[in-house]
Amino acid sequence: MTRSTGALSKVPHVTLAFWLIKICATTVGETGADALSMTLGLGYALSGLIFLGFLAVTVAAQVTARRYHAFLYWAVVVATTTVGTALSDYLDRTLGLGYPRSSAVLFCGVIAVLLLWRRVTGAIEFEDITTRGNEIFYWLTILVANTLGTALGDFVGTSTGLGFEEGALVFAGLLALVAAAYVLTRPLGATLGDTLTKPTAEGGLALGRISSSAAIAVAMIAIIASTRLRKRAVV
Repeated sequence: MTRSTGALSKVPHVTLAFWLIKICATTVGETGADALSMTLGLGYALSGLIFLGFLAVTVAAQVTARRYHAFLYWAVVVATTTVGTALSDYLDRTLGLGYPRSSAVLFCGVIAVLLLWRRVTGAIEFEDITTRGNEIFYWLTILVANTLGTALGDFVGTSTGLGFEEGALVFAGLLALVAAAYVLTRPLGATLGDTLTKPTAEGGLALGRISSSAAIAVAMIAIIASTRLRKRAVV
């Protein structure tokens, strides 16, 4: 992995705060997508289209921005998780692929995007995003990875018989062992979101999807704001 010089990176440094915000973002993506598709009854296809519109707006703003903006960056991450959740549910349930097959297809998708990224740009760069080409591939990779993460989270939480609480513990443990494995935060967020909102009979806490999404979003915003304040204090 190469590092760019002379231009400001448009992605944050990977710190403890980054992982905390990432987990919040992936969890609110799960609960927020389910709120539209299930609680409000819009369905997976329509919800996916709505979130795609949100993703298009945030990505356009992010790509055209000249420097890193924390709230804008994390808005795009949330957009990718909501799209990923709706798309994964559409593949699993509406198209009937099921969790194992959809996970396999999406895993191949992640590999394909990474190979294409390397072929087009010459290197896969996650630490310093300073060119538009790298930034587009960066967000495309995150989108496909988040969709894969949703499918994996649902697979572990349902098909394996572990339940959502145990599934969340599994991915939390894996994330602690391999903190550099970016994709693992998505299934962790998916299983945490399901733990909060699924009925108690299915191993969840039966909390409302809308209220859970709002609470997690507030926590995420608070962490982002406190991180920015600490950076300003250091400067």
